[in-house]
Amino acid sequence: MAGATGGTARSTAGGTAGEPGTPDVVVVGAGQGGVETVAALRARGFPGRITLVAEETALPYQRPPLSKGYLLGTVDRAGLELRPDDFFSALDIDLVRGDRAAGIDRDRRTVELDSGRELPYGRLVLATGSRPRRLPVAGADLEGVRTLRSLADADALRHRLTGGRELDVVVVGAGFLGLELAATARTLGHRVTVVEAAARVMSRAVTEAVSEHVAAEHRGQGVRVLTRREVVALHGGTGSEDPGHVRVVELDGGERLAADLVVAGIGALPNVELATAAGLLVGDGVIVDPRLRTSDPDVYAVGDCARFPSPWTERHIRLESVQNASDQGRRVAADILGETGPYTAVPWFWSEQYGLRLQMAGLTAGHDEAVVAGDPATGRFSVFCFRAGRLTGVESVNRPADHGISRRLLASGTDLTPQDVARPGFDLRARAQQRPSPPAQHAPPAQHVQHVQHAQHAQHAERPVHA
Repeated sequence: MAGATGGTARSTAGGTAGEPGTPDVVVVGAGQGGVETVAALRARGFPGRITLVAEETALPYQRPPLSKGYLLGTVDRAGLELRPDDFFSALDIDLVRGDRAAGIDRDRRTVELDSGRELPYGRLVLATGSRPRRLPVAGADLEGVRTLRSLADADALRHRLTGGRELDVVVVGAGFLGLELAATARTLGHRVTVVEAAARVMSRAVTEAVSEHVAAEHRGQGVRVLTRREVVALHGGTGSEDPGHVRVVELDGGERLAADLVVAGIGALPNVELATAAGLLVGDGVIVDPRLRTSDPDVYAVGDCARFPSPWTERHIRLESVQNASDQGRRVAADILGETGPYTAVPWFWSEQYGLRLQMAGLTAGHDEAVVAGDPATGRFSVFCFRAGRLTGVESVNRPADHGISRRLLASGTDLTPQDVARPGFDLRARAQQRPSPPAQHAPPAQHVQHVQHAQHAQHAERPVHA
């Protein structure tokens, strides 16, 4: 994998001027959203200068495999790359690596880098991502306490998890990232405990039916899953043990868990410092309008750092997913080229844990009715979520066809009702091929179809998920 070991790396001699009258575009952040933005600009024929600023020295890479395949050794560094090095040079994209954006001068329309280099822009795209929340307890700075966001984080975890010794691993937080890490650590043969403060795993992300199924899978694999428990302190070794390395996780109630490695997966904070210093409107993310423009119309924000008005929730939200970052990047590229319009893509996510493939289409936050189709006992089922009788999202476990069809239905609009799903012999594929019809009358649920009223949950703002 090509890459510099320090300083500033450039993938082009970069700096050829664009056509007269064409604004230079600078994209800060080389994750999924940033790379998709520059790729879409060139794919649509943008003739101007494009600069992509990457704080890390590595080539831009995918994050979802970091918690799974990369730790397991089934995905190598080359397999992580979003684009090969020659992609950027071939398209005359100036990829600046290992140089952090230090400030934005909106009056002069420049971005200043740590190296002192100044980048002029006509349009600026912030794709600054997010960072893991740190455990707010004593001992969180001990050696052996980790988070996972970057390639460097993953390398450190892989070193510990593949060192040949069975470890006591404590994962704090049972969201998607935490559970993926727990599954990976258990697959590698370690003793794993998951500690979650909420009443159930993934409580902010999925319905109770999916939550219960995933928790049962982890317990069946030998993971100890503790809910309604909180970490109150971390302790280092005593006596001849290394006092600077974590050895004990103390929980509320006094229980103490042995720990050689602690990984926190308790959510993420958007990186808004650059926007804040530039005087842009922020609030749990960089606030943008339906076109993904910030309070300065020449500055956009995409991906994990952007808080945008969602037509699916009728409020501003922030989503951390590959799909959202990618689609927003493409939407911004179109907007820069004059193809203006609101961002309306259907959100979708996924997570893989052991043999489970969990896929979600839409946003199910605030649903008031849920219908389970299929039999959870077989490990293959979907949960259809409705609000005021309208389908808002579908969660599928090992039913990829349901996921694909649900995405299409949500995108095109559907009159599917809870009664339709609960009807004996319900076939989503056949239903999707029908022309829209008036809502069907309520039918009693079939065997292995559960009709659940008032099952509400809040949508996560965490990266799964991986989509």
